[in-house]
Amino acid sequence: MAAQQALTHQGQEPAYAVPPAHQIPVSDYRAHMLDIPPSRMFLINETLDIYRQRMGPDAVTYDASQGDGGRSLPGVPAEILEGALKLQIEQGTSYNKPWGTPLFRSTAAESYWQIDAASGWGPENIIFCQGGRDGLQKIYNAIASQRVGDVLIVSRVPWISYTWGPYSAGLNVLLAPGDAAEGWRYTPDSIRACIDLAHRDDRQVAALLITSPDNPTGRTLPVAEQILLARTALESGAAYVIFDWMYHWVTDQGPSDINAVLQAFAPEDRERLIFLDGLTKSLGASNIRSAHLLAGKPVVKHITSQASHGVVPSFFAQAVAITAYQMGFEKAAASIIEPTSQSRKVLRTALSQANVPFIMGDGYYAFIDCTRYLEAGNLRNSEELLKYLGENHGVVVVPGMYFSNAGANWVRFSYALPPQTTEQTVKRLFEGLNSLL
Repeated sequence: MAAQQALTHQGQEPAYAVPPAHQIPVSDYRAHMLDIPPSRMFLINETLDIYRQRMGPDAVTYDASQGDGGRSLPGVPAEILEGALKLQIEQGTSYNKPWGTPLFRSTAAESYWQIDAASGWGPENIIFCQGGRDGLQKIYNAIASQRVGDVLIVSRVPWISYTWGPYSAGLNVLLAPGDAAEGWRYTPDSIRACIDLAHRDDRQVAALLITSPDNPTGRTLPVAEQILLARTALESGAAYVIFDWMYHWVTDQGPSDINAVLQAFAPEDRERLIFLDGLTKSLGASNIRSAHLLAGKPVVKHITSQASHGVVPSFFAQAVAITAYQMGFEKAAASIIEPTSQSRKVLRTALSQANVPFIMGDGYYAFIDCTRYLEAGNLRNSEELLKYLGENHGVVVVPGMYFSNAGANWVRFSYALPPQTTEQTVKRLFEGLNSLL
């Protein structure tokens, strides 16, 4: 009776869900964070609306701003969607595991990556994600799980989600030093300088983020160079290295070899590597939301545990990937890879003939230095240039200032377009730029 009364009494009092030693200490750091700005991409479409109002609703416009191959290129072939639907019908509509399904894991490991078993990695190192941003947020939360306020190192002109995604997860983003003439690429010295600064500020380095091909610059790093940078970061004190390879199939050299990277590191250091890949760019599957992570088993375990209380992945997005991987991904993605490669040649030739500084490797993008046009037109930055080009010439690009101050005079040109469209778009771009001279 006494025991029953004690249990009854216990249930009538407030109680914390976890013991005192594991409770989160009170901190007001979020009250002092900078407000995360909304995307300014809506401004791009507004400028074209103004152009159509002036020139007529049927006026021809050119959009080199976006990186959605499902919009500007054919996107996912119908036969892959049909194959995915068949798998969905067979699967039914029950929940998946927080990491996806066994079929996705095995297909990604064996058919897509062809992971060498000697690396010690396999299907259990793979986690399915609902798109690249979901994958990145899972990574950020995993590497910030021990403490907030540490550092993520990114390039000098990073993709917007590399800045605000980690910041929202409690990480401080550190822009690495770099030379515009070299595409702001990392060097071992620039990585060590970032880590030294973090340590002087009593912060640890949670990770170095390597992306190739890069967004926004299009800069491409050979795998051997990525390995050198990753090794430098780990040896200098970074806890992890993240490889964002979302664009690596859309290259003239072919996809990156994950086995070459894994085999370059000792088993204990492989556990500190994280890879992100998916269908968004290579298959033009932006709205399919299909991506995945490869990571050491402790990271996979942490992310899986957290995901079980969050987003449970949809099967159809996995089914699209499974179908494409089983088909042979080079064949599956040909409708994106081939026109993008042709457009790359068209744009590189046009930019070289225009005699402007530019960065261009592979992927979807070129980064163009528009300083001389800004100065001639008395424009303060690339956002003002966007407005001028969109409203007066019906062509839009992404202002480099949206990525960082280092890109204030630059614009990102997306050539994820049919080659004929790229040719017309770059011609209209330089008509607008040259009108400022």
